[in-house]
Amino acid sequence: MSPSTPDSTGPSDVTGTNRWYLSTAPIVRALIHLCVPMAAAMIVGALYNLINAGVVGSLHDTALLAAITLGSPILGLVMAVGNVFGVGGGAMISRLLGAAEYDPGAAAQIKHVSSFSFWGSLIAGAVIGSAGLLLLKPVVSLLGADGAAAPATTAFVGVMLAFVPVLAAAVCLEQLVRAEGAARQVMIGLIASVIANLGFDLLFILVLHWGVAGAALSMGLANLGIVGYFGLWLARNSEHASLAPRWFTLSPAVLRPVLGVGVGTLLQSAFLIVTALVLNNLAATYGDGPLAAMGVAVRIAQVPEFLVMGVTIGVLPLLAYSYGKGDRNRLSAALRASFTAVAAISVLFASGVFVFREQVFAAFVANPDMLGIGVAILTAQLVAMIANSFTGLFTSLFQATGRAAAATVMSVTQGVLFLPIVVLGNLWFGLPGIIWALTVTEGAVFLVGIAMWFASRAAIERGLADGSPERAEEALEHAQG
Repeated sequence: MSPSTPDSTGPSDVTGTNRWYLSTAPIVRALIHLCVPMAAAMIVGALYNLINAGVVGSLHDTALLAAITLGSPILGLVMAVGNVFGVGGGAMISRLLGAAEYDPGAAAQIKHVSSFSFWGSLIAGAVIGSAGLLLLKPVVSLLGADGAAAPATTAFVGVMLAFVPVLAAAVCLEQLVRAEGAARQVMIGLIASVIANLGFDLLFILVLHWGVAGAALSMGLANLGIVGYFGLWLARNSEHASLAPRWFTLSPAVLRPVLGVGVGTLLQSAFLIVTALVLNNLAATYGDGPLAAMGVAVRIAQVPEFLVMGVTIGVLPLLAYSYGKGDRNRLSAALRASFTAVAAISVLFASGVFVFREQVFAAFVANPDMLGIGVAILTAQLVAMIANSFTGLFTSLFQATGRAAAATVMSVTQGVLFLPIVVLGNLWFGLPGIIWALTVTEGAVFLVGIAMWFASRAAIERGLADGSPERAEEALEHAQG
């Protein structure tokens, strides 16, 4: 079968289709199709976080802002559960779609991968959410909430835990839809969810006065809509994916590649949760003011950070598809183009936010006592974002090519380095040491990413050869001979 010959997997050569963007579209057009919608959706999400902080901040209660910051590790846990199945499953689906260009039988595995990923995220989310509700008080204490922030944190976390299965399934389904190159559909779903979330916020917080519990409820209901939208899109538009329970499997052929990549994501998220816990507990010793300022500064820094993540996350299906297809030239071109985009965006936007950091921070916090510490935190976050941007691209490459060990090493390194750095930073420099600990850690992880790239190049080359059309033709001739 020649590269241009359509196969039973779908019209990969039809210009403008999602499959065409993954398979044969010019790299720049493919990146625009995959990354711009993701970046737009993530920017809207980041802007929502800022607006949400403003809505909660309008209540003039520092304890409520602190509660949202303290509860952020739970949201990280939800992302971890969903991404264990979503990132691993999505990367495998894209690789199978690429392999199916020369081996149509590869597409038959997709329905097993998608069903396992969806139901796995739902079940794992239900187990973790239930356990969290049973241990709600110890969980809130572990998050570092005390004094005036404790009741608000309990309300926020309690409602969020009740929605963990929904939130995890929404994260997973987003990855599965993106795996087919449907970035525009993902953008539509995420932006619609943000709009719904904001509407619920205004109703629950400002009208019904439910405080941070209303904020958590808004998030849960908005993500329930995402689950419905993405599930319906897959049922109507995906030729191979299925969420039907009958395709659920525990076959090692599905579990190993999905969870192999997913475990790296889980470890990274677990370390991020530990990072947030340690950071919150250390920052809390300096009072609610620095803790609240940290929460607002992080949200501001997320605007350029999420734009870069739109590229590093958006390019993953293209990398995985090219790898599964065995297209070395396309994989290399996609890496070069995404690297250039990441470099330009991270430096440009970080510089812009840095120049106007005082004005930006003052727009969200009226308390002048918080301005100095908030600007310092924002500066550290922006520097860390530049290093993290390239780290994210390395991680996407490792996930796309099934290099689970490399992704896991990077994830473990981040957590292992951060804990001693932040503890020693606090011991030696006080609050400034806490603020700059993440920046130092991200710089070190970037260097590890470069080392892992060189260490993984030979394995990636072997994988490309295994998926190349020449190797597929050789295998077919061998089987027929």
